[in-house]
Amino acid sequence: MIDVTDEDFTAEVIRSELPVLVEFTADWCPPCRQMGPVLRALATEEADRLKVVQLNVDHNPMTTNAYKVLSMPTFMVFRDGEPVRSMVGARPKRRLLEEIEDAL
Repeated sequence: MIDVTDEDFTAEVIRSELPVLVEFTADWCPPCRQMGPVLRALATEEADRLKVVQLNVDHNPMTTNAYKVLSMPTFMVFRDGEPVRSMVGARPKRRLLEEIEDAL
């Protein structure tokens, strides 16, 4: 799993050839920390068809504001540079994968 910033968001997410699952996260957010192992497993298991990245909202306000992220964790799936799916809140890996399947 990759940490992205305001500076490299375009290169890592918008220009990615694979669909990208972005977790908008914060250090102070317990559900965000809970999602860490889930996202790492997803990144490994789905590496051939999905890129998984995290963006810390406290350190990257430009991207956070651009996508109007207000709650953590927020998950967005980007495909061909556009957000195609958005979800708020922690969830089990199976459910997360089911929810993003149509975007892949």
